[in-house]
Amino acid sequence: MQQIYNGMPGMSLPRVTWQKSRRSNPSGNCVELARLPGGAGVALRNSRDPDGPTLIYTVDEILAFIAGAKDGDFDDLAP
Repeated sequence: MQQIYNGMPGMSLPRVTWQKSRRSNPSGNCVELARLPGGAGVALRNSRDPDGPTLIYTVDEILAFIAGAKDGDFDDLAP
């Protein structure tokens, strides 16, 4: 089985289906997420650089981030 690690090139990942937010803009300044095979976690990449570095998170880390975003924990980061 291939080792999956933070910062690995997107082209090195096993076959995954990337997904963007419906709120993404047409200029391509978006992040994309993909479930990793076998529940191994979630990959995140810059949509403008699909072969560039990919960050890998556990499902629990992603769920905590989403919950924090819904709760407004990061609202002070937006302009």
